[in-house]
Amino acid sequence: MKLVRYGEKGKERAGVIDAEGRIRQLVDFIDDITPETFHPKNLDRILEQDIEGLPIVKTEERIGPCIAGSQKFLAIGLNYADHAAETGATPPSEPILFTKHLSCINGPNDDVILPRGSQKSDWEVELGVIIGKTAKYIKEGQALDYVAGYCVINDISEREYQMERQGQWVKGKSCDTFGPIGPWLVTADEVPDPQNLKLWLDLNGERMQSGTTATMIFGVAEIVAYLSNFMTLLPGDIIATGTPPGVGLGKKPPRFLKPGDVMTLGIEGMGEQRQKVIADQG
Repeated sequence: MKLVRYGEKGKERAGVIDAEGRIRQLVDFIDDITPETFHPKNLDRILEQDIEGLPIVKTEERIGPCIAGSQKFLAIGLNYADHAAETGATPPSEPILFTKHLSCINGPNDDVILPRGSQKSDWEVELGVIIGKTAKYIKEGQALDYVAGYCVINDISEREYQMERQGQWVKGKSCDTFGPIGPWLVTADEVPDPQNLKLWLDLNGERMQSGTTATMIFGVAEIVAYLSNFMTLLPGDIIATGTPPGVGLGKKPPRFLKPGDVMTLGIEGMGEQRQKVIADQG
């Protein structure tokens, strides 16, 4: 099932994508897509619905982030060997963990705002993992049972803030609007193998990234199990799993985002995002 949130910012409602790609209302069953949605009694109620019989949503409705109420937005760095190589980094021996603050979460088609003075903002298409039930000290062989679903994430990154300023990566990863997620939350039953998905990103119509999750250094199951040893993963938590090669930092010469640019990106079976880049007017 492909769950979606639609409506103006802060007032999104729950929907589901039908066989023809249209949004159908779920508001008679749940108000929103939140961690509580993944409680078995709620999820079973949704899965039992005859999607084609639900009311159709107007096509002009804005699409919001595909999950609300998350408590953590975690991310894994340098998780594709070819991406590590293009940035001049050594592939890690265990997952590199950083965080994106929840305030960076954005709708999949909302504008991306470059922070004041930014010169090195970059793109990163990534497979997002949404946790469905509490996970602590779990084994890799169990890990996918704790995943509610998957989504597209653009892990937008200001490279100067991330790599050239003192401190951790988080300040280059958490600028307002730097975390578009969605358009859909695709439930895990529709993704039998998260390590066999194609993902891509275009900038102004030019292909920048083209890869497959098969080349991850650490797969989804290993990542989820690994993180559960350091913190309790909760329903609704978001994990960005790394990006394939083709980021602006790796270009020769490097190429970064500027106002007026348009990013389009997607993952096989999970829909597409489209963001226009604008300057911060605040």
